[in-house]
Amino acid sequence: MCILKNPNGYGTVVRLSGNRRNPYAVRKTSRFNEKGHPVYVNIGYAPTKEAGMIMLAEYNKSPWDIEADKITLAALFELWKEKRMPKLGTSNAASLCSAYKHCKALYGMKYNQIKSYQMQDCIDSCGCGYSTQGAIKNLFGHLDRFAMELDIITKCCSTLLTSAPIPETSKLPFTDEEVSRLWENQFYPSADSVLFFLYTGFRISEMLALKVSSVQEVEGVTVIMGGTKTEAGKNRLVPVHSKISTIVQNRIAQSKGGYLFEHNGKKLNETQYRVFWGAVMDALQMEHTPHECRHTFRSRLDSAGANKVCIDRLMGHKSKGTGERVYTHKTISELKFNIELITS
Repeated sequence: MCILKNPNGYGTVVRLSGNRRNPYAVRKTSRFNEKGHPVYVNIGYAPTKEAGMIMLAEYNKSPWDIEADKITLAALFELWKEKRMPKLGTSNAASLCSAYKHCKALYGMKYNQIKSYQMQDCIDSCGCGYSTQGAIKNLFGHLDRFAMELDIITKCCSTLLTSAPIPETSKLPFTDEEVSRLWENQFYPSADSVLFFLYTGFRISEMLALKVSSVQEVEGVTVIMGGTKTEAGKNRLVPVHSKISTIVQNRIAQSKGGYLFEHNGKKLNETQYRVFWGAVMDALQMEHTPHECRHTFRSRLDSAGANKVCIDRLMGHKSKGTGERVYTHKTISELKFNIELITS
């Protein structure tokens, strides 16, 4: 039986001891120490030897620049972005790329010289809330683990990092002052979408699914037909509040792909929108989630004395008073009257 060996300098795949998810280490000799023993660079880990050999072959086609004493944070991030980030979900990847922008002070530093207090300073000085702080902490965790694989560092400084805790409540309504601030800055990119949320009560998935054709004239009232989550909420009619009428018309005029909310002429997905949302919140110094617009919409209707049945219809909730959902002229007029009770 002939056993084929890898050529000298090609690298090897070895099985590690213990019960591991990825038990095969893919490594390559980088140099020899003063005793003549090989010093290995870990390229990665694989679930099977075959998968490890594929990883080794891909590495040899385009070797990574992994000189431990020279690689900077910026270089490590670009390498991690190429080799590891594709395995992450799109939302997580976008969050980590956004977090990286807050680490500019360390871009040129050699990664193996960066201390935990310097990482912590990126978190503390970012000027953002718990979500962004958590993303920066998460990013350093990813980079540390990747750097450990490549033998760039011997310990993970990111384990010592802290970030702002998540608020106890996840449903904080917008204050009147914050709504006023949004109107004052309505032409800031995507700020109009936040106002749209606040005066319609749609969920984020429902809003992004709205088409130009969703805006209709029914019984003399301009309404938006939308909603997807529940039977009571599907294809519900929400009258366009007079305050956002211009916003809706502008969105229709700007549409290139047939959707109210687009990016480069294509339908916005939730990951893209959350990036835009975060930019608005940071610029206007607010801490809210898109779903809190829906919560605010209901709270403002309640405070304005809106009819309970109308509130449930607008929110897409099922209640005793809603009965079979049939939209008559009277029903639509009542919905329009109640939604206009929100005066600010």
